[in-house]
Parts: sequence; C-alpha cells; structure tokens
Amino acid sequence: MNSRSGPKAEGAAQYVESEPPTILIIDDDKLVRDALDSLFRSTGLKTILFESAQALLDASFPDCVCCIVTDVRMPQMSGLEFQNVLIERGDRMPLIFMTGHGDIPMSVQAMKAGAVDFLAKPFRDQDMLDAVNSALAKHRQQRRASENLISIKARRASLTPREREVMDLVVTGMMNKQVAGELGLSEITIKLHRANLMKKMAVRTLAELVRVAEAIERES
Repeated sequence: MNSRSGPKAEGAAQYVESEPPTILIIDDDKLVRDALDSLFRSTGLKTILFESAQALLDASFPDCVCCIVTDVRMPQMSGLEFQNVLIERGDRMPLIFMTGHGDIPMSVQAMKAGAVDFLAKPFRDQDMLDAVNSALAKHRQQRRASENLISIKARRASLTPREREVMDLVVTGMMNKQVAGELGLSEITIKLHRANLMKKMAVRTLAELVRVAEAIERES
C-alpha cells in the first residue's frame, strides 16, 4: 500500500473535517493508479493506492471523508465482487467504478447496488473529478448523519426512566392528559417531565422530538 500525503442538527456539535478528503484507488494497472494519484493530488486531495480489492479489505479505512475509485475487472476479486463484500459487512463507503470493458448490464448492477458512478475508460479527467466530488459529498453527509445519531442517542441515554416513558408516549401523539392517565401521574407532573426531556433532547417542538425519535427507531 502506498500512501500519499491520508453535523449540525438540533443539539448536536457541528461536524468539522480535520483533514482533506482521501481517495482510495484500486487498480491492478500501476500506470492507471499513478495517473489517478497525480490527478487527485493536483486538486488537493489525499490518496491511498491499492493493487487489489483484497489489499484494501485487509487495510483500515481512514477516519475521514473519503471514497473508493475501483476498476471492475481485476484478478482474484472483481470490483463488483468487492462491492458485494462491502455491502455484506455493512460498509456504505461511496464507490466509483471504472472499466475498459464495461457493458450496460454491469453498470446497471453496480448502480442499483449503490455505486455513485460508472465510468468507461478512457474517461475525461473532469468526469472523474465530478464523480469523486459527488461521492465525497455523499460520504460527508453519511458521516454527519452518523455523528448526529450518536449525539441523539447520548442525549436519550441521559433521560431518566420516567422521562423516557413520557417521551415514548408523547411521540405517538398523546396529549399530556392522556400520558398522565396512561402512567397514573398528574398532568402537572407530566408537563414537568416533558419540559425536562425536551431540554435534554435539545429540541423545542414536538415535531423535532418526533424526528429524533424516528432517527433512533430506524437504527434500532
């Protein structure tokens, strides 16, 4: 492996990139790897080069905004097989495919599985840069959403057991009086719990509370 110098939602800390995005390049042709390396570095991006898909799978992804640019037809493991491995292990790293032998069914398969783009060699430098910018934007959004979800879960963990009960009922659309009846508490007590949980969850409206509850539910 050759390395070349590797959100703000309700109540969440602002997402900040600490280093330039990194492009992970996979191609068994050294000339192609070096050409892409030069192209990306000329625009201020970092790169890590791999001669096979397995080499990347054996490595650790950098902890930054990044994407993968990979050839389709390679010995041992093809680009499409590599994509399937990433999907199986739950990795959503954005992928850009390139090939000198691509056909329509192959490109359709890759795009349906979530690829950002499928470029036929030879491609224009600008087409590759445009695809990479789209892939980086996608990964940036994924990381922002992931960090926001971690923040949401941490805030929910700070709730007392009673506050969690109140939250779970409130987001179903129950009024304070109905929640009070369900839990056998006074309406004033429910109002106090609701005010406290809204503050801890860093939301101001019921709609915001419902959105964060749905975000937690999607990941559970």
